[in-house]
Amino acid sequence: MAYGGRSRRTLMWIATHAAVIVLAVMFLAPLAFMFLTAVMSDSQALSTSLWPKEWHFENFRRAFSGDMVRWTVDSTVYAALSTALMLVSSVPVAYALARFRFRGRNLALVVVISAMMLPPQVTMVPLYIVWSRFHLTGTLWPLIIPQAFGDAFSIFLLRQFLVTIPREYADAARVDGCGELRTMLRVVLPMAKPALAAVALFQFFYCWNDYYGPLVYAKPENWTLAIGVATFRAAHHVEWNLTMAATLLTIMPVLVVFFLAQRVFIQGVTLTGVKG
Repeated sequence: MAYGGRSRRTLMWIATHAAVIVLAVMFLAPLAFMFLTAVMSDSQALSTSLWPKEWHFENFRRAFSGDMVRWTVDSTVYAALSTALMLVSSVPVAYALARFRFRGRNLALVVVISAMMLPPQVTMVPLYIVWSRFHLTGTLWPLIIPQAFGDAFSIFLLRQFLVTIPREYADAARVDGCGELRTMLRVVLPMAKPALAAVALFQFFYCWNDYYGPLVYAKPENWTLAIGVATFRAAHHVEWNLTMAATLLTIMPVLVVFFLAQRVFIQGVTLTGVKG
């Protein structure tokens, strides 16, 4: 009887979560295939076999060597600096658009939204000319420095979240003698941690996976992982085990960061845009 009850509960749980289970399998199956291929031998990786006959974990060491280490460092520096500069520059703008009432505020918001719609290819040529005159082409700085002037998508997302925070909190802080800057830093931003985490992760993931920007501006010695893995694939076009190992090592930091911050990230995306 107890066994039958457990089986019934198990079947009910599977039936209730069937859609989630199917989606989980769809997302995890490619990762499992990549991992199994990565630990195969060179010859077996070219066959139709799905399960390794021998486990070659040294493939990860072979893939993560030489230029791959340098590409990882460049990607980390690019993503980390861009994310930090984006937060420092975008938060005050979003706070002003959400909390201040001034003439032209709606027009400023329209400008921010319009900037989101502008394809980067439209401004690439004039921007490249500008950065070349500053002798910064060939490096990643033309991609990092603009983040110090704000990011339209991050400003819009933060603004949509900040308008949902009741003004009574800020009013109480001002009554206690807090200035506008202190109110923003000590009262409003701690309540906006989900939104801050969301825009930070969006920016980090974008920079980590950016292929177009580094391809245009950076020299080979300053390439990121997105370009590096494509180059690695071309150099090892018949060694699928090494290619899969390099790909797994590339996406692993993104997966780790997402799983560590998934709760606050999902909360920020869910709550953003409810009002305003």
